[in-house]
Amino acid sequence: MSYLSLADDVVAFRNYLRAERGAAVNTLLAYGRDLDRFATWAIVHLDDHLKPTVRDFAAYLAHLRGGGLAARSVARHLVALKMFYRFLRLEERTDAATVELLSTPSLWERIPTVLTPEQVGKLLDGPQPGERFYPRDRALLEVLYATGCRASEVCGLKLADLHLESAYCKCVGKGNKQRIVPLHQKAVAALRDYLGSQRPRLTRKQPDASWVFVSRGGKPLSRVMLWVLVKKYVRRLGLSGRVSPHTLRHSFATHLLSGGADLRAVQELLGHANIRTTQQYTHVDRDRLKALHRRFHPRA
Repeated sequence: MSYLSLADDVVAFRNYLRAERGAAVNTLLAYGRDLDRFATWAIVHLDDHLKPTVRDFAAYLAHLRGGGLAARSVARHLVALKMFYRFLRLEERTDAATVELLSTPSLWERIPTVLTPEQVGKLLDGPQPGERFYPRDRALLEVLYATGCRASEVCGLKLADLHLESAYCKCVGKGNKQRIVPLHQKAVAALRDYLGSQRPRLTRKQPDASWVFVSRGGKPLSRVMLWVLVKKYVRRLGLSGRVSPHTLRHSFATHLLSGGADLRAVQELLGHANIRTTQQYTHVDRDRLKALHRRFHPRA
């Protein structure tokens, strides 16, 4: 592979962004850094940067993650590549198939970590009857997935926030903003069991405790303890070490969109101030949208 050829393409892409797209200076710098990093990797690992495979892109993502980049940073690198290869397609330097590779769900599903519905089911079944904190831990996991709430929001839930008869709870998110989130039947059942059987024992020394999820001393469960509990059941099931409480939030959003939920509704459920944050999950819905298009468009 000729590094000079790739370097020339990167320079041309920067000129295109500046002259024809009117990109901001910070955007040019960010894309430039990301593509320089790709070029350094590509000279060693690619025979031809104009004909990469999905395996090549997956290997590059693994390389970025191995370098300690956060999921958001890895996603930004992938967006830079997508823009770059779209430009190369416009210049007729590569073909449409290469551009499509960067839109494949199998590639984007690497960012962020998302569990399948089957894996979520196994994780929620992780707490076993007879274990010391089975009712609490089962209810905790059910609420995390049922609501898509952040760890801090679940830890901050108070008894007054629960409305089990109407199957919803009130969450307090970033900026002290409140939102209403529905609870499904399994979450409601798990909460009723925990609140009726175990929580009264845990709060004997603090009967006025207002928090839903408490430690054995009746104190509110901390984010660190929540993280430890989730990791405990993740290890038990042999799932990826990358799975954390936030993974259930990612999975919640992904599964809703895959099932046909409206993006704005998911934004509201997640408590995102900007819909662009919610759009990171739309990659998984491409196959469904294509199927709908083929089914209903008169010329499909």
